[in-house]
Amino acid sequence: MPVGSPNDLTACRCFFLEPTHPRHRLYEALRAYFVEGRPSHHVARAFGYTPGSFRVFCHQFRRDRDPAFFASRRPGPRTQPKKTAAHDLIVELRKQNYSVYDISAVLKDRHLGLSPTAVGEVLKAEGFARLPRRLDEERPHAVRPTREAVADVRAFSLAPRTFSTRCGGLFLFLPDLVRLDLDTVARAAKLPGSDLIPPGHALRASLALKLWALERKSHVMALAADEGLALFSGLNATPKKSYLSEYSSRVVPARLDDLLAAWHTQVSGETLWPAQSFNLDFHSVPYYGEHPVIERHYVSMRSRRQPSVLVFLAQDADGRSFCYSNADIRKGEEADEIFRFITFWRRTHGENPRHLVFDSKLTTYANLVRLDQQTILFITLRRRSPTLLKEIVNLPRSAWRTVELDVPTRKYRTPRVFEQRVPLAGGTFRQVFIQDLGHDEPTILLTNELHTPLKKLITRYAQRMLIENALSDAVRFFHMDALSSTVGFKVDFDMALLVIASGLYRLFARRMRGYADAQARHIFRDLVDMPADVAIADDEVIVKLPRRAHLPILLASHLLETPVTVPWWDNRPLRFVS
Repeated sequence: MPVGSPNDLTACRCFFLEPTHPRHRLYEALRAYFVEGRPSHHVARAFGYTPGSFRVFCHQFRRDRDPAFFASRRPGPRTQPKKTAAHDLIVELRKQNYSVYDISAVLKDRHLGLSPTAVGEVLKAEGFARLPRRLDEERPHAVRPTREAVADVRAFSLAPRTFSTRCGGLFLFLPDLVRLDLDTVARAAKLPGSDLIPPGHALRASLALKLWALERKSHVMALAADEGLALFSGLNATPKKSYLSEYSSRVVPARLDDLLAAWHTQVSGETLWPAQSFNLDFHSVPYYGEHPVIERHYVSMRSRRQPSVLVFLAQDADGRSFCYSNADIRKGEEADEIFRFITFWRRTHGENPRHLVFDSKLTTYANLVRLDQQTILFITLRRRSPTLLKEIVNLPRSAWRTVELDVPTRKYRTPRVFEQRVPLAGGTFRQVFIQDLGHDEPTILLTNELHTPLKKLITRYAQRMLIENALSDAVRFFHMDALSSTVGFKVDFDMALLVIASGLYRLFARRMRGYADAQARHIFRDLVDMPADVAIADDEVIVKLPRRAHLPILLASHLLETPVTVPWWDNRPLRFVS
């Protein structure tokens, strides 16, 4: 007779027929297949395996006839040797008012390394409560961070002294900054300031980050104790990251337009922008976070749409520096941004820009008609619609003609072209189909230049890559995509600084033989990124540059020969020596 109630028997039978433990279930499945002779696919279905996976288990069992189905796991350690060895010392140090971090540091010095978390577990097991917050004088003596001085122009001193600075090359921009009078720019733009940091000093301190290629505002903390960086701005100490972030939030878009306009006024005699033609483009500055103001835009580097700030940039084609920026753009306003640039240029220079080159997605066909009505010449691309591609394919070979481009270094110099007049949005434009230009798909140019030779049109649009290269340089050197900002106003201010910094680099490069067309990161690496020894005397400031491979280029430029009187140094002259 069986022992036990029917419920007990049912539970025991389920233990064998419906195993819950994975190893037990595999054991019963293998037993059903090898002992009972049941088909493998029936066994797999009965025990919840796929036929393929069960065949793999059978193969493994054939190769290993002694599997550990029922062997218990090896027990783990029941003691903690590190905690045990350090237990008495931890208790002793806590009785001396040491925190878990202090105790962890002492244990590390005595080669009994325990993390603060592990120390806290030992103290909790011994019944110690958490320490209350203590004053600095109540803490154990240890090396602590120093507190740097608050930036205050009233504490700025030119007392005789010498020091070394990592930012020695930054002083090479002072001749241009003095000549262009950045304080006048700050006053004309009505930038915010205070008794501690006036507007001109705040602008120089912010601009120094761009000129020295600091990636984020927070990275200025690594140079907070650098006297050279503070001397460049005319302050006793460099403003900290909290000030720089807060200051950029105080500059509203209207002030930024005035800032760019004042910058244009100051450089009007420098021929920085010949203004014969401009390259225009959008760039999305990605934002990694959540913010209700930030919209989603297409980020080409990521090939996807994500939260970002849309920036409009204009570059002078011959001067190769940015002349305009705007990051206060909302969705639906992109197509009209080109006219905001035209309005800005007319307000600052008294005339419309003569010639614009841009991509097909920058504006609409209706706006192209508006440009034509304002007698502004333009070159753009037309999107390759299926209808246009079909029209190109159906053109007879006799309709095409070959032109030779006057660019000796170009690989594809003899493209085939076909031109026609096309009506679009109430206007008539010149449309050019181009093949054999190095692309798989044909290129379709659209312009209102009706009489310009074709090879000149093609060559000029090909030069639009200059703004692509400038954007790439701005991303990698001026760190456009590494902004720690979260709202458009902060990015606005950063883009305005980008315009000024790129102009200063171009003015500096023109003096250096062989660097007129170099990108900013190349100029910085060869000529600017160097330390210096600074000596403040009673009547001058001397910056001694180190001897290095590219120093002869600086000497040949004659930039170091003439002392420069710096107004924010109480009109003391700056003199370079090498």
